[in-house]
Amino acid sequence: MKLDAWANGGREAKSASIRCLRSAPAGDFFESTEGGRTKVAAPGPVTRQRRSGRGFDFGASASYVQLMVQFSILDLAPVPEGSSARDALLNSADLAAHAEALGFYRYWMAEHHNMPGIASAATAVALAHVATHTSTIRIGAGGVMLPNHAPLLIAEQFGTLASLHPGRVDLGLGRAPGSDQIAARAMRRNLAGGDDFPQDVMELMAYFQEPAAGQRLQAVPGAGLAMEFWILGSSTYGAQLAAALGLPFAFASHFAPAMLDDALAIYRARFRPSEWLAQPHVMVGVSVFAADTEAEARRLFSSQQQAFLNLRRGRPGKLPPPVDDMDSRIDPMGRAMLEDSLSCACVGTLDMVRTQLSAIVARTAADEVMATAQIFDHEARKHSFSILAELGREIGAVKAVPA
Repeated sequence: MKLDAWANGGREAKSASIRCLRSAPAGDFFESTEGGRTKVAAPGPVTRQRRSGRGFDFGASASYVQLMVQFSILDLAPVPEGSSARDALLNSADLAAHAEALGFYRYWMAEHHNMPGIASAATAVALAHVATHTSTIRIGAGGVMLPNHAPLLIAEQFGTLASLHPGRVDLGLGRAPGSDQIAARAMRRNLAGGDDFPQDVMELMAYFQEPAAGQRLQAVPGAGLAMEFWILGSSTYGAQLAAALGLPFAFASHFAPAMLDDALAIYRARFRPSEWLAQPHVMVGVSVFAADTEAEARRLFSSQQQAFLNLRRGRPGKLPPPVDDMDSRIDPMGRAMLEDSLSCACVGTLDMVRTQLSAIVARTAADEVMATAQIFDHEARKHSFSILAELGREIGAVKAVPA
């Protein structure tokens, strides 16, 4: 499927368009037009697929073997209690340099608003800061919440990043607001309007194509620059859009794993090869809390557990310090929330994380793992990723580090 730029100031793509159909997730979802009107039919019943030969044994045993899967880092720029957003952003630059030295493949940051414990609201600006402290690791948004923005402005922001750091920039796009309704209204988001996300994605992608002769509207910088696009999601909606556009798909299983299996099955079943991607490519989000002992890893994990419960109960704040008695502090309802939302967390020693992560990759047949960790102490956070990198070196999931 080819995208023509919104030439001559028009918003309609000339050779291809995708219109979102307001139907049930299991039915037809998109209608494409390319030279004529052709409806994309539903592929029939979706079956969950397992692949073999990519490294992990994808059988029921989920046994650990050598694999070819890439490890990357998602940084939410956590703001621990007693610190500031400035401290968090300085820590992000330090962690990015650390990740590059360890051989991680990508370093992403995410857009969140009105959250005192997350400092990456201005994602493109935060990435520019991180990029100046690195030289080889891919940097990107995981993601930009596109309904909050005009596609042209995002094209210009990430076109600027791509101009300054060519060949290193990713642009992951999400449909959620990344905020509460108060912040969404403050960003002038139309909460009652229709869903323009598919059209906005295509418009944004079109701005990065070579301008047509006489084209009146261009993204500068942006036009003609290489950009790696991703669709992010925590439901089957994003999976269907990524499949229809032939783009890689990243699932937010690090905080919303409920629809993980269904979303990946739909994405793979309905994927249509494109000029960007010949076959499905899946990334799964995983929280990793690794330490030298299980007790210490569980203690580190308690900060994330507290922050998550505070957010769900309408009391967002800075990242709390860890506690040793987290289990005794959780009521049955809180325990159920944590089990539902943080089931894709890997917590423990190197050997324990190896086993847990093996099971997740075996279950999902993921091509990439995006690891995140809301850890209170910055040095402990770096050490956790060092342990993950040690596992990555065992299995070829991170780049070899020069001696």
